[in-house]
Amino acid sequence: MSDLKNDIQPLEASTMTDMVELRLREYLKRKSFVPGDALPKEQELADALGVSRNVVREALSRLRMLGMIESRKKRGMVLTQPDILGSLERVLDPLILGKNTLRDIFELRLVLEMGLADLIYLRKTPEDIAALETIVAQEVNKHQKPFRVEHEIAFHGKLYQMTGNDTYMRFQKMLLPVFEYVLDYEIQVNGQAEVGKVTHHDLVEILKTGDAEDFRRGMKAHLKPHFDRLKA
Repeated sequence: MSDLKNDIQPLEASTMTDMVELRLREYLKRKSFVPGDALPKEQELADALGVSRNVVREALSRLRMLGMIESRKKRGMVLTQPDILGSLERVLDPLILGKNTLRDIFELRLVLEMGLADLIYLRKTPEDIAALETIVAQEVNKHQKPFRVEHEIAFHGKLYQMTGNDTYMRFQKMLLPVFEYVLDYEIQVNGQAEVGKVTHHDLVEILKTGDAEDFRRGMKAHLKPHFDRLKA
């Protein structure tokens, strides 16, 4: 008879913790907890779940690491507003991500930029347009010198800022290293990164005289070389 230990995978100690974590999440949603609400004490949770206090403590620790709960004096554990991008910020590094993941993230950025139009037209100001014109004035004509990554980042970063959406802007900053990494790779392979027929200057003119749909079409033409490379 073969060794049973080789034929059956033993249960991990964390299995019970996984179940407790799931039950706690369900409880918080079912009871409509909001940030600032206090959770029951560890022992109360352990008794209700029929598990040891250590298991409950480990499950709570996981929720704490996710930023869902925190410990406060005289109140114990309370629900908090989770930092939805915090964990992603820690791992979004092109040096530790695979090629397929980098491609997926770059595609995500392209799609996000296609969707900027409506928010930009809702919130843009004359000062925003002036700032974009300043950025464009600092750029070198693409026919005279190669594409400059810093110009691309400055211009598109300003567009994200113009949306007035804090999560959008934060996400854009997180994607910058991937954006730079992919563009640098294109320059290494092709000698330069191609620029779409619609330039930054053209996009600014659209913002001044066109509507959101015009800008959406302009942005698609501006990003066309990147979309074309995704077909390869």
